[in-house]
Amino acid sequence: MKKQPLFALLLAGLLYVGGTEAASAQTMAPAAAKASTGKDLAASAALSPNHSTLLAALGAAGLADQAKAAGPYTVFAPDNAAFDKLPAGTVNTLLEPANKKKLANLLSYHVVAGNVMAADLKDGQVVKTVQGESLTVGVKGGTVTLTDAKGGKATVTKADIKTTNGVVHSIDTVLMPAK
Repeated sequence: MKKQPLFALLLAGLLYVGGTEAASAQTMAPAAAKASTGKDLAASAALSPNHSTLLAALGAAGLADQAKAAGPYTVFAPDNAAFDKLPAGTVNTLLEPANKKKLANLLSYHVVAGNVMAADLKDGQVVKTVQGESLTVGVKGGTVTLTDAKGGKATVTKADIKTTNGVVHSIDTVLMPAK
């Protein structure tokens, strides 16, 4: 599936992001300009203890080895607390081999082609994911949010983590595609 390498790349970058402190995009932008892993998304993936669930999901979806693609990609990476918000048993069910395709679809919904920095995101903007569906951006008081196809909202908690093949924004909620 052509979309899977893109998603894997973005997810790997998100795993690197780490911190879960809420901060505004405006507050994060100056610090983010200095933040860079110096590695590609794949090499950055295992560095964040706050994204271990995402790393496990990436492996279960068969996307871990594809996270070295050229890019650039933007990954909206759910942290461990985001996965903890899902109904009990959801993560374990998604990690089962029988749900590999569904998991890959979910993960690719968190990836956008190109380097999209927090300052580039505008209130009301619609961004297309590599999965094929869209997310709606909200910007209020410097805080960036993403609204998914089912009306769920995720807040960017750490923005603009640069890798050699993309950028990662850590988010506090798993985004849900319509299909």
